[in-house]
This record gives sequence, C-alpha cells and structure tokens, in this order.
Amino acid sequence: MSAAAGIFVTGTDTGVGKTLVSVSLVKALALHGRRVAAMKPIASGSDRTAQGLRNADALALAEASNVQVPYQTINPYCFEPPISPHIAAEEAGIQIDLSVIKTQFESLCSAADVVVVEGAGGWYAPISPTASMADLPIALGVPVLIVVGLRLGCLNHALLTKRAVEADGAKLAGWVGSCVDPAFERVSENLSHLQNALGSEALAVFPHRPEAHANVHDGERLGRQLSLISF
Repeated sequence: MSAAAGIFVTGTDTGVGKTLVSVSLVKALALHGRRVAAMKPIASGSDRTAQGLRNADALALAEASNVQVPYQTINPYCFEPPISPHIAAEEAGIQIDLSVIKTQFESLCSAADVVVVEGAGGWYAPISPTASMADLPIALGVPVLIVVGLRLGCLNHALLTKRAVEADGAKLAGWVGSCVDPAFERVSENLSHLQNALGSEALAVFPHRPEAHANVHDGERLGRQLSLISF
C-alpha cells in the first residue's frame, strides 16, 4: 500500500480493556504479515525510570509491535500521576499539541503498513481546556474501534459513544465487547441488544481477565479475529 492504514481504539469508559484489545490487534495484524506500529499518544499514570517516564500501556504496545521506534514516538505525552490528561498536562506546564501527535503518527506511517492508536479514557476525555480524545482520530484521519466494557450501564454508554463518534464525523470501524465485570448478568442478552443497537456484530468478545494488564499476550488468540477489520 502507498500509505499506512490506521485505526483509533476508544472505549465506553476508562478501564474497559482498550490496551488488551489494542495489543491483540497489533499482534493479529503482525501474524498476517503486516508491519504494525502502535501509538499511545497521551498517557497518564507512569513510572519514573532511568530512561524517563514510562507508561505500562505504551510499553505493552511497543512490545507487541514489529516496527521498532523510539519510545517518544509511541508516547509523545507521558505524565506521572494517574489523573485526567488535561489536569496532568496543566500541572506539568505542558500544552498538548495535536500537531505534535500528528507528526509522530506520520513518522510511524512511513515505517509501517498499519498503525494502531490507543486513546485514553473515553471518547470525550479532555486533553486540554478546549480539546478531547475525540479530536485525535479526526486529526489523524483514521477510523474508530469502540471497546464496550460489558457491565451494568454498557448499553447506554455504547450507544452514546457510537452516536458521538458519528456526530463528530469520524468513521466507525466496528466494536468489540470486553467482559470487565465477572458478575455481569445476562451477557448474551446484552450482546444481542448491542448488536441491534449498534448495527453490527461484535468483532470479538474478550473474556474477563483480571491479570490482563500484566499478561496482555493472553489476548492474542481473540485478537486474530480483529485482523478482518477493513481500514
């Protein structure tokens, strides 16, 4: 292909499994012979290391990718406290600049066939007083994959997210279910309603994995299904 394809992974909320899904998608595409790069443009909740601040989600994406680039290209905005990015940026005296993110994204595109971009929080998670995560896929020109956290309230959250994505003019690539609550009842009935409400079947449904953040490789098998996404 003449230019890399890309996809932006958002969620119905924070903590719904975006990293597990993103890592699985990166691995699935790599298994199908693609050069796959990954990006976590903005991350809060990071550790101090000898190399500087490092975010666990960004490191998991880097490990899954078969395109090697500097950490700063994958995660240009990295903040230590686990708080909303716009607050973390303000406290650090940093202005999050979409053009910087776009430049790093284009750098990844030049080295890869596909770039998987993981957002932080939900669709409208603020990144500055005037911008939100919703502005990223618009600026990058990539379609959106919604991770629906399967728990009480997910029907409302999923439909609101889909409508917001479409209202903002972004292309919806599809959705996946993520079983974040092992006590959630009537999962199949909820998935059936989501299929009707969202207008398509789930591309995959990830089971509950309390250890997933520390053992993201377990998602690889399910991630292979995501390689069928049409970018």
